[in-house]
Amino acid sequence: MKDSGLSSGLATVFIPGSTAAVTTIEFEEGVVNDLSVAMERLVPRDIAYKHNERWNDENGYSHIRAALLGPSLTIPFIHGKLLLGRWQQIVLLDFDNRSRSRQYLINILG
Repeated sequence: MKDSGLSSGLATVFIPGSTAAVTTIEFEEGVVNDLSVAMERLVPRDIAYKHNERWNDENGYSHIRAALLGPSLTIPFIHGKLLLGRWQQIVLLDFDNRSRSRQYLINILG
């Protein structure tokens, strides 16, 4: 925020692509593990996905997980500081089954 010259407004973080998402979490080993287990329960890797049949890349689950959480997050800021909770951090979750080079975009309005 400081480099933008703005003291208050909104910051949006966006991840291009369909197999990654942006959210907030307390970035602590237990919660990170719990989220991973919850995602596996909600959208298992080892079931049939039509996407896999069509493209043969076996990452259908990653598209669904990313769609559920979403590609962007908007956070207000005041006095140049993001208004996050005490333990809240912004995280990028890459659900794909292979390495990818990722870029993210940040848009600041104020």
